[in-house]
Amino acid sequence: MTKQGSWEYITNQSVIKQCVNPLDPAPPHKRERRKQERPGELIEAALDLFVEKGFAATRVEEVAARAGVSKGTLFLYFSSKEDLFKAVVRENLVSPFVQGAAEVGQFQGHCGELLEWMLLQWWHRYGATKTSGISKLIMSEATNFPELAAFYRHEVIEPAQALVRSVLQRGIDQGEFRPVDVELALHSVIAPVLFLVMWKHSLGPCCPASEQINPEEFITQHARLLVRGLSPV
Repeated sequence: MTKQGSWEYITNQSVIKQCVNPLDPAPPHKRERRKQERPGELIEAALDLFVEKGFAATRVEEVAARAGVSKGTLFLYFSSKEDLFKAVVRENLVSPFVQGAAEVGQFQGHCGELLEWMLLQWWHRYGATKTSGISKLIMSEATNFPELAAFYRHEVIEPAQALVRSVLQRGIDQGEFRPVDVELALHSVIAPVLFLVMWKHSLGPCCPASEQINPEEFITQHARLLVRGLSPV
């Protein structure tokens, strides 16, 4: 091999090493993309742990570790565990609810059909997902964390009640439902489906297959019983 050929070989190998060196930092655009994705990864990790362990038992160090970052990195995006919980609720409950509420407003058809559709959509988008474990968390830990309970009531419960209230009132105004106390009736709509997610995250997994509840069948029957009871004739 000539001296020139040897130099070309060494140069080419150096270029190859520079291209594949695993210790080299990621390109700027890749680092920037990871930085943008990090809040979502932290929210996802926090959701998993909040549902698994509850709010009080979850430590921010655990959330950071599950997301593959340091505790200090977590605090670059969220000032506290409470702030992180609020982000989890807004991302996984509030955003899908806003979309669903818009669809309810555009629904064409009998209010009884709307009520059944709305409850089934609630199950598909929330009840059937791991996010539904947040309901159990709030029910069990609200008195220990009143600020979070107030936040959840304002961001989730009150908008949900307002949506059910609007459907019931719409049915009454259109003569499809008989006049009822809407404030009492909305609890009759919500309570059974809330029971369903509580069952899912408590006794349900401990029961034999013969005692399991089929969620869609349960919700469909619940909705049709409601509509029959609300029918003016």
